[in-house]
Amino acid sequence: MWVNEDIMNQSGLLTVEEVAQMLKVTRQTVSKYINSEKINAIKINKSYRVSIDDFENFLKENSTVQEPTLSHLYRTKYCSLEYEGKSVEKEVLDESLHGEFRNLNAAEKQTDNMFIFGDNYAVLKKLLESHKGLIDLIYIDPPFGTGQDFNSIDEDSAYSDKLVNNEFLEFLRKRLFLLRELLSNEGSIYLHIDKKIGHYVKIIMDEVFGYQNFINDITRIKCNPKNFARNAYGNYSDMILYYAKNRDKQIWNDIKEPMTDDKRRQLFPKKHPEHGYYTTNPIHAPGVTRNGDTGMEWQGISPPPGRHWRYSRAVLDELNNQGLIEWSNTGNPRKIVLAKDHKGFKIQDVWEFKDKGLSYVDYPTQKNNKLLDRIIQNSSRNDSVVLDCFSGSGSTLLAANKHGRKWIGVDNSTKSLEVITRTFNNKNIDFNMYEYVPLN
Repeated sequence: MWVNEDIMNQSGLLTVEEVAQMLKVTRQTVSKYINSEKINAIKINKSYRVSIDDFENFLKENSTVQEPTLSHLYRTKYCSLEYEGKSVEKEVLDESLHGEFRNLNAAEKQTDNMFIFGDNYAVLKKLLESHKGLIDLIYIDPPFGTGQDFNSIDEDSAYSDKLVNNEFLEFLRKRLFLLRELLSNEGSIYLHIDKKIGHYVKIIMDEVFGYQNFINDITRIKCNPKNFARNAYGNYSDMILYYAKNRDKQIWNDIKEPMTDDKRRQLFPKKHPEHGYYTTNPIHAPGVTRNGDTGMEWQGISPPPGRHWRYSRAVLDELNNQGLIEWSNTGNPRKIVLAKDHKGFKIQDVWEFKDKGLSYVDYPTQKNNKLLDRIIQNSSRNDSVVLDCFSGSGSTLLAANKHGRKWIGVDNSTKSLEVITRTFNNKNIDFNMYEYVPLN
């Protein structure tokens, strides 16, 4: 194969886009070749270049290089977004930034908890020096790519959301690469995003974390139903994308959802004078036991035709002695199941944690504390470090502190710095406050 002289620039170096064009593959595929060192590349002005000699050597060694076939794509469910300005993963991870964390406290406190004021890309780069592979849980609620600025109830500027479309996606993608490196092998990440752009973000997360590590797309009901005068359904939910670093190793505590009073009335309508609310279940099951204990007569009765006792007769005697067998007027026995013994319900992927109005919060987009309680309880341990690099009001950090986790918060908003400092000092929560300072 020969090199197209129209594409080759005068320096004898090819850009990633030019290599992709000549190979007739996507830019993402070329990035993979560079990351895996199948193609030698050099870094010039934060971008990778491939020499003509290295490209020709690659062609000689890989004469059948081609895009994955459709059947491969179908099997792996892998796809990627292509857009202008998309970085090579290796370029992001290898980029060197020089800076330091300077203490903003009067004196450094004896705690691992910290809030860092500064651009989160630079801060995450710096944290890789000390926390790579040590973060068990990440929750982030990044800007939604709305193109707007957001103010507090006092009209103070809180944060800007001016990046849109491919600029927003690349802004997020670059940070996701760094967050992946910070995650422990048992770690997971929850990314809270608006549905207008969330499905594009999912493709980015598939690329960064791997489709196989996708766990859930959680629908979060954020407000009461809307009655907008427009030709569309009301929008009262957003989404949380949940990925693991390694789905077979992730921390998962399987916290149950408590039974509500309405659910209790529905499932346990009767009230026992001694044991409280209850319902009853049959003590027999389908199938005949011809010679075993569960097919024999108990309390003078046999199982109904075609059925057997669910329990041994000794267990039935014990339940009866405890008053946990209810006998009907016709002499039909049923097992009493107590509401107080109910272990709770498996949490599903639709969550109702509505936001409070702006007049009730310290920061725009401040999330419901119970939402963060659920995430932290399910996906971290007592010794885990929780990270939120879009800290805002500090709700994630407060929830992590409440449940005894260590935490790291990052934000470059002066409003966030003000709110977190005031809130945590008022609650007497010790933490170290740093500012990221670039060094020349």
